[in-house]
Amino acid sequence: MCSIIGLTRPAEDYDKFLKCFGRTKSRGPDDTRIIKTSSGVLGFHRLAIMGLDDTGMQPFTRNGDYVVCNGEIYGFRKLKKELEEKYSFESDSDCELLLPLYFEYGTDMFRMLDAEFALIIYDAEKDKYIAARDPIGIRPLFYGYDENGYIMFASEAKNLVGLSDKVYPFPPGHYYDGEKFVCYNDIAKVDSVIHDDLETVCKNIHDKLVAGIEKRLDADAPIGFLLSGGLDSSLVCSVSAKLLKKPIRTFAIGMSEDAIDLKYAKETADYIGSDHKEIIINKDIVLSSLDEVIAMLGTYDITTIRASVGMYLICKAIHETTDIKVLLTGEISDEIFGYKYTDFAPSAEAFQKEAEKRLRELYMYDVLRADRCISVNSMEARVPFGDLDFVKYVMAVDPEMKLNKYNKGKYLLRHAFEDGDYLPYSILFREKAAFSDAVGHSMVNYIKEYAETVYSDEEFEAKRTKYTFATPFTKESLLYREIFEKYYPGQAEMVVDFWMPNKEWEGCNVNDPSARVLSNYGASGE
Repeated sequence: MCSIIGLTRPAEDYDKFLKCFGRTKSRGPDDTRIIKTSSGVLGFHRLAIMGLDDTGMQPFTRNGDYVVCNGEIYGFRKLKKELEEKYSFESDSDCELLLPLYFEYGTDMFRMLDAEFALIIYDAEKDKYIAARDPIGIRPLFYGYDENGYIMFASEAKNLVGLSDKVYPFPPGHYYDGEKFVCYNDIAKVDSVIHDDLETVCKNIHDKLVAGIEKRLDADAPIGFLLSGGLDSSLVCSVSAKLLKKPIRTFAIGMSEDAIDLKYAKETADYIGSDHKEIIINKDIVLSSLDEVIAMLGTYDITTIRASVGMYLICKAIHETTDIKVLLTGEISDEIFGYKYTDFAPSAEAFQKEAEKRLRELYMYDVLRADRCISVNSMEARVPFGDLDFVKYVMAVDPEMKLNKYNKGKYLLRHAFEDGDYLPYSILFREKAAFSDAVGHSMVNYIKEYAETVYSDEEFEAKRTKYTFATPFTKESLLYREIFEKYYPGQAEMVVDFWMPNKEWEGCNVNDPSARVLSNYGASGE
């Protein structure tokens, strides 16, 4: 993944700075480099993925300017060829292109990038710092200010806790120009609605997703795949296996007593002929991991934490037992095609508005989960459903077509891959199960039971009301909040709210974020 940090003035307590930056060493265990600019500091922890030798180490520098970037720039070889007419390159790293792009296009460069990235540029001539983040926020970036008002940036909030009193998420699709934040790409905004027929839309969905997957298979380091047995991860695995024309390495996780997804993951793995491994967990492993998971995540959100337990543990096992450095995952599909709860959308307009909201907030929830669970285990997450061209297209499709009028959620995506022998029908048209439930219903039940033993009803009421922002509303949520405050004191506003179904919609006014509590859950997760 890599980890970056930038202070726009010298570190007053350099040892403290090193300690704070060291909190994300697991993101980039291969090497570390810190340089002092004429006015501040830039740091980089490296996880080598593209251009594996020392020439790919950052910060990259040209003419006294510097850049540090945690990112993958897709199609960089074409860009590099164009730039080679004017610039020479020393490495095979995609990120070496960034300074030449800045020299040529300035901040307009960000609109040109087909990439998942967070970066900091130091412009020596102007003695200013420019920071930017990809439109979905797949790569993390935070900022804060020191006591004198100087801004600072870092990959994770934990890097800035102790250096800044208040930590803020860097807004996706924005750059900071040295004075203010500027939006260069609002990925959720639809310029014009696409009214093509069903078959045309589904063909485009197919072709754009395949293209998004193909570009994410480009790596100089070993690749693996998380396979839940659900539609999204199964499609990523199946398409990848076809493109690579060789067995891929897939991984699934489940509770020892009631894992729902393991059988479906195995069915998919057998169908595509992958080298498949199962990781089995139990109650003790789950409960003992909670503190570590919340410290890693930097959130108190119920859904995110529940889903992260299984994801963190599977990534930990992959890291400890394999040489894999890149993991492809199935996040982001639900936000743009719909969840179980969006079946309750009262209109196409309401569905689209909800999709826009979810997409704009993704960086605080599922995208955060994928990044932290994978990066803390020294691997890189790649998210094909987050391909910019793919997301832009799906968001622009007439929302009337995306409503569940087919008696099957996410029908457009399913139908797009009906031809081509990608998956067995039982997987392609399987009902959705929430990831935290699919690991096994018992996992969440054990956590809830444990929370009941931590607080009496009186203690719960007394303690939860201390938190005026995003007030905990169950004992489970209070447990998470108290652990969060231990590592990120006073930083709760980094997350806008709890991820919950839209309570304004009939059938969605529930007090648990799991789709399991919705009336239309039906056979999901069986």
